[in-house]
Amino acid sequence: MFSLANLLVLGLIGLVALYLWRSGEYTVRARELAREHCRRLDLQLLDDSVVITRIWPMRSASGRLIFRRSYRFEFASTGDRRYRGTLVLEGLQLRDIELDAYKLPPEDY
Repeated sequence: MFSLANLLVLGLIGLVALYLWRSGEYTVRARELAREHCRRLDLQLLDDSVVITRIWPMRSASGRLIFRRSYRFEFASTGDRRYRGTLVLEGLQLRDIELDAYKLPPEDY
């Protein structure tokens, strides 16, 4: 028979597994948004990756508990230097994208 401690440990393991399973969905969404943003600005998303840097709970406009996730990515404008960008998701919705100041490519005449 399971003791209360065993059930608590199993429940905790289940919650961690659920979090890890669902977190991939958010990372894919963040990568897609970063890629699209870079494409619109004629920038190159480097390494085709984003890295989660922070996660914290918050309440949505409807009062539901959701997580705000912050991701970091790197991009290039002219190919000679890496710049950093930050992307914030609230649930699966884009909240903000910020880019470091970057060098514009020379204009072709």
